[in-house]
Amino acid sequence: MANLKSLAKDTAIYGLSSIIGRFLNYLLVPLYTAKMSAASGDYGIVTNAYAYTALLLALLTYGMETTFFYYANKKGEDSDRVYSTTLITVGFTSLLFVLLVIGCIGWIAPAMGMSYAEHPSYIITMAIVVALDAFQAIIFAYLRYKKQPVKFATLKLLFIFLNIGLNILYFVVLPEMYKQWPNAVGTIYSPNIGVGYVFYLNLVCTSLIMVCMYKELTAVPWRWDWTLLRRMLTYSWPILILSVMGIINQSASQIVFPKFYPGADGATQLGIYGAAIKIAMIMALITQAFRYAYEPAVFGNDRDTKDMAKKKLMQADATKYFLIFTLIAYLAVLAGIDVLKRIIAPDYWEGLRVVPIVMAAEIMMGIYFNLSFWYKLEGIDKEGEKGGVRLTLWGAVFSGIGCAMLLLVNWLFIPQYSYMACAWAGVAAYGSAMVLSYIVGRFWYPELMPQFPLREMALYTVLAAVLSAAALMVKIDNEWLGTAYRTVFLLLFCGVVFKREHMGRMLAKAPVIGRFFNAQ
Repeated sequence: MANLKSLAKDTAIYGLSSIIGRFLNYLLVPLYTAKMSAASGDYGIVTNAYAYTALLLALLTYGMETTFFYYANKKGEDSDRVYSTTLITVGFTSLLFVLLVIGCIGWIAPAMGMSYAEHPSYIITMAIVVALDAFQAIIFAYLRYKKQPVKFATLKLLFIFLNIGLNILYFVVLPEMYKQWPNAVGTIYSPNIGVGYVFYLNLVCTSLIMVCMYKELTAVPWRWDWTLLRRMLTYSWPILILSVMGIINQSASQIVFPKFYPGADGATQLGIYGAAIKIAMIMALITQAFRYAYEPAVFGNDRDTKDMAKKKLMQADATKYFLIFTLIAYLAVLAGIDVLKRIIAPDYWEGLRVVPIVMAAEIMMGIYFNLSFWYKLEGIDKEGEKGGVRLTLWGAVFSGIGCAMLLLVNWLFIPQYSYMACAWAGVAAYGSAMVLSYIVGRFWYPELMPQFPLREMALYTVLAAVLSAAALMVKIDNEWLGTAYRTVFLLLFCGVVFKREHMGRMLAKAPVIGRFFNAQ
């Protein structure tokens, strides 16, 4: 219970920074969609470019975040040496990547399609950004390992504030000033750059955060241990496949969409989809916040013991409550969809029909992440025939099958159903990976798989599905009445959870508000 409380506290800090950061970052969505019409296809370029960067980030970190946690918490390892070795290695490969992109830009830009051939600087800029992000990912992992969620959150929010401020300056303030004083403002702003400012400003902000990480760069002596690295790479390469497959499941639709739906209309449709799924990303936000706290808590739990039973109990409880709160978030987004849609410009609203589908896929992805620990954790305590790195190969298998499902659905249905195929492809990908992970773990490795409260989890899932169907089935033209109607179903679900999970007992012990609840 103490570990679960610590997990909840860290998740709250990571989650608060992520929620505030994502909320603030959402300010860029109405800004971009207001300044880039759906018909222009410019937001489709942004969507496509950031899908590539997500995939490249997974490649450039090649599972070293998880590997760092594994070896930093492994008994007998020098955590400082693990950190410095990881940092130097990822830094070197990131630099090599940037040099390769610059050297090969002549054929990379045309091959990517869209309008990159006319703007190769977009690709070079984002290559530098993703290289810095990969390097910083290890530093952020180090902050999580050192239990410094406040600094972690501060740096994340600082990036958001810088990015928003500069985007407002270059997309709102300077364009208006340019109309009045073109000669003076023209030294720092050019209307011809347009969507390029999205990428250039990202580079500026990422570089400034790098400067703020000076203390973490000098926190330990820089030592590179080749023997240690070889063992780390042996552990990490299946994690790399797992991470890449996971990112492909998240981003492949935006990457392949122009191939299956080419032309200017394809860029328009991709922009509409990219804007609409921003509303659904509350699920990705919750999953990310949970992961930031969950990985160090689980890997570091009982470091000097081999009490797997305690870890499995923690995983089972955490998975159930993760499902509960994501289902609440799901119903909350549906209830407030008429308010949330104001985030994007009206010419993007036709894409809102994908929001429930994408949120469902994100919930499946979160459950799949929780199920992944049966093959990640065993390597800490036993490196025999069933332990160690061999088990991590299962993650690559599950994600690979999910990725194949996603690409198949996209290939078959994008030409006919446009971005709706992308939404359902995510459900097919995460759903298949989630089910396979549970089946293999439950029946082939039962000693590693926690006993999840499946009956309760199924009850909450079915209840949320029924309530969401009832909420969406009735169309109400008045937005306020529609929101009130859908909120009733949200409150009904919360009431059932409150009663079944005995929340009254927990809240009765809380300071200040405890007197309003009677312990049962």
